[in-house]
Amino acid sequence: MTHSSDEAYARRLDAEDPLAGYPDRFHIPAGPDGAPAIYLCGNSLGLMPRAARDVVEQELHDWETLGVEGHFQAKTPWYSYHEQFRDSGARLVGAKPGEVVMMNGLTVNLHLMMASFYRPTPERHKILVEAPAFPSDSYAVQSQLVHHGYGAEEGLVVARPRPGEDALRTEDIEALLAQRGAEIALVLLGAVNFHTGQLLAIPRITAAAKRAGAIIGLDLAHAAGNVPLALHDWDVDFAAWCSYKYLNAGPGAVAGCFVHEAHGRSRLPRFAGWWGNDPATRFRMHREERFAPRDGADGWQLSNPPILSLAPLAASLAIFDEAGMPALRAKSEKLTGYLEHLIDGIGSPRIAQITPRKPAARGCQLSLKVADRGRGLYQRVRAAGVVCDFREPDVIRVAPVPLYNTFHEVWRFTRILAGALA
Repeated sequence: MTHSSDEAYARRLDAEDPLAGYPDRFHIPAGPDGAPAIYLCGNSLGLMPRAARDVVEQELHDWETLGVEGHFQAKTPWYSYHEQFRDSGARLVGAKPGEVVMMNGLTVNLHLMMASFYRPTPERHKILVEAPAFPSDSYAVQSQLVHHGYGAEEGLVVARPRPGEDALRTEDIEALLAQRGAEIALVLLGAVNFHTGQLLAIPRITAAAKRAGAIIGLDLAHAAGNVPLALHDWDVDFAAWCSYKYLNAGPGAVAGCFVHEAHGRSRLPRFAGWWGNDPATRFRMHREERFAPRDGADGWQLSNPPILSLAPLAASLAIFDEAGMPALRAKSEKLTGYLEHLIDGIGSPRIAQITPRKPAARGCQLSLKVADRGRGLYQRVRAAGVVCDFREPDVIRVAPVPLYNTFHEVWRFTRILAGALA
């Protein structure tokens, strides 16, 4: 698509945007001058939906007026509160109802999944990860290796970009699985890389993992709510994601978990808790009771759901259901394409885009590598009212989110960036 660098063009794109009304549904923080900031940091923390306050206050009201009776008499009864996300959560990641449950935090869910799906043997115990992997994922994987008696480094197989490149090549991951698949018990990858914004070719990688006889799991922290997903059809074994980035459910929000239906009725070993038990016997507090897991992803739950933390997610997923991922993805590709065009137009040798230039190979984030004094440039941009983030030693991450960012904001950001470079 051919873009123009004129401000009038940015305003015309906003006027023609089918999602133009959605930014009004979010609270935009103020910048240093008191005006709304240019918020391009949804890849770190999404903005607060205006509806979230009412949803949380409803639960506070029910707690205030009903006490314990709220478990069954609240407007949305707390006992079954998590079940309202069975359909909306499944739609979000391309799953079947029953394959998704909202629970815990992302890294907790990854550990619970690895407790079931990482079944190492002396011959096949290695875990394939990408470089760079999100630090929490690295810590989780290394600790699982140590827990099973293997070396934290020795047990890793790392897929790396080629020398001089920033993005992973799908054919290199496939070749690595073909060459070393007999050693690999688990493939655990970030579907969208936190550092580069690259969207991996998950269907191809999943097929390669299956050919190698490995289990495949995904970290969807930067993918859920960002890119279209089809976890069931792709035959992914499990996945986990946080809900505070693109899903706008608030800091430390309750995370999500996917377990393919092929495993949902299995009796895989797992860490158990009462909320994953069959509801018919959940409250039988007899010493002789044995854990009887529910079918589907629900069977991996541990504790009763935290209602006040789940409530904002209900407000956010209602917006996603209304807008639809196809429309969000179409705007996302247009936003990043426009941002890319404007950055190219600045023509600064100090900046190099490390995110793939093909829209289909990235989410809504562009990562800019700064050749000299990157943190200083970032600080000047922040001082001018732009909220983005910096990853050491030299990368500025910019994420125009289709739900609440506009083309004119992208245009203004690049004018600020150009001035800061000058």
